[in-house]
Amino acid sequence: MVPPSQKNTIDFDAAKLQRLGFSTRKNEARPISLAQLRQRLGLQLQTSLDAERILGMFFRELQHLVPVDALGYQHSSSDLRLEMGQQANHSATYRLSHESEYLGELTFRRRQRFSDQELTQLESLLASLLFPLRNALLYRVAIQSALRDPLTNTGNRIAMDQVLGREIELARRNAQPLSLLMLDIDHFKRINDEHGHSAGDEVLKAVATTLKDQLRNIDMVFRYGGEEFLVLLSGTPREGAALVGERLRQAVLDLQCVAQGKPIELSVSLGCAALEPGESIESLLNRADKALYSAKRNGRNCMAMAG
Repeated sequence: MVPPSQKNTIDFDAAKLQRLGFSTRKNEARPISLAQLRQRLGLQLQTSLDAERILGMFFRELQHLVPVDALGYQHSSSDLRLEMGQQANHSATYRLSHESEYLGELTFRRRQRFSDQELTQLESLLASLLFPLRNALLYRVAIQSALRDPLTNTGNRIAMDQVLGREIELARRNAQPLSLLMLDIDHFKRINDEHGHSAGDEVLKAVATTLKDQLRNIDMVFRYGGEEFLVLLSGTPREGAALVGERLRQAVLDLQCVAQGKPIELSVSLGCAALEPGESIESLLNRADKALYSAKRNGRNCMAMAG
């Protein structure tokens, strides 16, 4: 761990906890020593593999010894960013690591400056967090790996089924638009035949990266199968999705891929469908798929809108 820097800025499983003698209910503050709190954390933090839950327990128990107003955590490679509590002016930030393995950055914030004694106590308590947090991050990676296509680093069909159902439900509940883009790389078999399958793999990765680079953080890309991708555009109506689709088509067309010194001509065909009231997932996917094949019949390297 890197020593903290003070800075001024303007601006569980419940059953396991009960078996261990802890309660998730808020107790009256009782005096506790550093050694007692470390022992207590050592037991509690082992009861979950969820990083947010572990950090929440750590934040709650920390108050018994070193009161803090807020806790922030980020681990970019795990796509994990958490904020708990209320923002305050004074902060102490730690870079967490174990045996050269980066475990993220943790920031404590409060209205009063931290004393040297409190910083020493925080550092001691962080030692109780490292192993449970490391296990939670490893578990998160395993779960994410099961939901990602290893070649293109996009979501796979399992992830697509889970996310699409959730996003459609949210769109209905909040009366928000939602659109899909079904995208297929034109003449992909010819690319494999003329340049080899390794070149085909590189094309898939390049197209996936290009799609993600052109989209917002809230948009999602999934490998639908083979050379097909699905783009989920939450909060985007039909007209907006058409603009996004055209931008993606042009971005792929501008890609410069080379295999063994030979340029690879790339283009994509797209089908666009916007969610209709009461529509099922199957119907939405089917309309996007039909629109895609309409684009292919119209000569490829274009987009068709679902009826």
